[in-house]
Amino acid sequence: MTVRILLCDDHAVVRAGLLALLGSEPGIEVVGEAGSGEEAVAMAAKLKPDVVLMDLQLGPGIDGAEATRRIAALPGARTHVLVLTTYDTDADITRAIEAGATGYLLKAERPEELFAAIHSAAQGRTTLSPPVAGRVMDRMRGSARPALTTRELDILGQLSHGLGNREIARALFISEATVKTHLGRIYAKLGVDTRAGAVAVAKEQRLLP
Repeated sequence: MTVRILLCDDHAVVRAGLLALLGSEPGIEVVGEAGSGEEAVAMAAKLKPDVVLMDLQLGPGIDGAEATRRIAALPGARTHVLVLTTYDTDADITRAIEAGATGYLLKAERPEELFAAIHSAAQGRTTLSPPVAGRVMDRMRGSARPALTTRELDILGQLSHGLGNREIARALFISEATVKTHLGRIYAKLGVDTRAGAVAVAKEQRLLP
């Protein structure tokens, strides 16, 4: 049985590479390419592919997680979404899975792993890259991270308002170097590596008022 694929990635070069790679694999047919989340939703509704290969960061417009949510909510939808991304933070994984993604694969995986994941997704079976699976298992086991200190919560609160390091330092009467040190600790405790990721996880865990 041939698996019909819709590619969604905002980088044309990446789409071209995936198109060439998937075109070499028997049993997989690319039926469309989308460069944005909105385009992916519209094409999924029209083409009804078996699997949408979805990147998470898509530039302007809705991101991959929101596009996944909308595709999963299409009337009579039987399309499965397989996330293919470079991002593996807890916040990204959680949003994608909660949105309805069938699988979550990192772009560093070997081609044969991608092919196998596509066939699994087409049958509704979950496939996770090993690092992603490890993070999911840690969360399911309830592995607690060190609690944030009062100062770290203060900085996180300022971060949620979109303030930069210099502005945070002025607001809290500390040095920029101290802000950077605290941010590093916040990232490590929340399992993220970006400011946006820290805020997303903090909201998810209700660490912000």
